[in-house]
Amino acid sequence: MQVLLIGAGARENALAARLLESPGLGKLYWLPGNAALEGRVSKVRDIDPCDGPGIATWAQRQAIDLAVIGPEAPLLAGVSDCLEEVGVPCFGPSRAAARLEGSKAFAKDLLAQAGIPTAKYVKVSGAQEALEVLENWGAPVVIKADGLAAGKGVTVAMTQEEARKAAEELTGPAVIEEYLEGKELSFMVLAQGQEFVPLAPSRDHKRAGDGDTGPNTGGMGALAGFGLISQGLQQEIICKIIKPTLAAMAKLGTPYKGVLYAGLMLTAQGPKVLEFNVRFGDPETQAILQLWEDDLLEVLNTIARGGMPKGLLWSRDWAVSLVLASGGYPGSYETGYKIQGLEEALEYALVYQAGTKLTQGETVTAGGRVITLAAKGSLELAREKVYAAAAKIHFPGIHYRRDI
Repeated sequence: MQVLLIGAGARENALAARLLESPGLGKLYWLPGNAALEGRVSKVRDIDPCDGPGIATWAQRQAIDLAVIGPEAPLLAGVSDCLEEVGVPCFGPSRAAARLEGSKAFAKDLLAQAGIPTAKYVKVSGAQEALEVLENWGAPVVIKADGLAAGKGVTVAMTQEEARKAAEELTGPAVIEEYLEGKELSFMVLAQGQEFVPLAPSRDHKRAGDGDTGPNTGGMGALAGFGLISQGLQQEIICKIIKPTLAAMAKLGTPYKGVLYAGLMLTAQGPKVLEFNVRFGDPETQAILQLWEDDLLEVLNTIARGGMPKGLLWSRDWAVSLVLASGGYPGSYETGYKIQGLEEALEYALVYQAGTKLTQGETVTAGGRVITLAAKGSLELAREKVYAAAAKIHFPGIHYRRDI
């Protein structure tokens, strides 16, 4: 099979590495890719990842059999719709279905109408209305920009002063939500209409600093494993959240296909939805893939063509992923630094590249999240492996959490 993978992060590096293991793979094209897998995949650098018509024309010319879309932006740009229109099966939801992630307001309204547990909320048109609402809303409170923000559009304001500051910085519509207490959980399923199979549960670490301090990021590391939640809780999540969400999307005339990611808070009153994502989580996927034993190409191709696997094969180990970031991330940071120790790190963990590029034959930093390391075993062993690997990698300003 000729396969096109869209995206440039560590998630896509991990997906590409697994697709390369499939006996059914002929050639893998990666658009735009990064510095990883040089010589093993064909990188497509002359098309914008959000140019649906351009990608569709190219895919037809290359006789692509399957397209897999990693990040949310191409999905919201309608790339999957463009590919399907020219007969290229695509793993990923339609533009209309991708609104679950693309608009916080759309997602919250759908949850409310379907009676799915979530935080109380108010929609606001911008900074001025947000400030007015916050006058009657205590702290802590959560302020979410309505559109895409690469995982960084959420402010958890612990004081009214923080809340006002976040409101003043809004540049468009937003959602103001009650603050929920509990443990977070990432619960992903592979969906086809109202059919689905769950992936291993995982937990992302979103804050930049140890002890869940500092600003929100795209994710600094993750745990994955079936020990995270009980079977009873998994069934509750499926019955109260996943099934009614997929039913609501079908009722709207936008049946869902691809990965549905429910970001949940496990509260004293039960699981509640914090957000939806319409793609594999990053860095959760880098951990989950260590436990997932199926032929990835076979599974994704089945769903892209309208089918659904009967079940998935899983290791009962734990897996850990750890993000190595540029100093200053998620704020301003410098790039172009040479990355040392990538080969040495492979002795301990799998190394997936994100914000990297090749400059004169050397791998250099080119983004905020630079590398994700991933390993499996017992929880203690998996952690030991990723931190041993992290100790081998060096570039100026390297930053990572010590408590994943």
